[in-house]
Amino acid sequence: MGADLKEDPTFFDRADSLINLANEHCAETGRGKVSASFMYGCARFQAWNAATWAGNSGEMLEKRNETIEYFVEQYRTMLSENLDDYIGNFAKYMGPSNDH
Repeated sequence: MGADLKEDPTFFDRADSLINLANEHCAETGRGKVSASFMYGCARFQAWNAATWAGNSGEMLEKRNETIEYFVEQYRTMLSENLDDYIGNFAKYMGPSNDH
């Protein structure tokens, strides 16, 4: 994760509030469906975010591939870090293992 995010004192609070909302939805809907909605919402928000940087649709089109690469790389890094965290802390986060 970028150093600028680690220095943001409310970064994890915002992330946790989104995770808590997703967890609330999991009480009524399966995790897979909530995950799909969460990803779609994130993608929709990032498309809007990119639009705010552009003066018009032509500028958005010009930066389209660059924008996709940026957000995909950010997601890949964050997912990798979180998977490694869960791998390293599986018993702590998930409780007793069912492995025999």
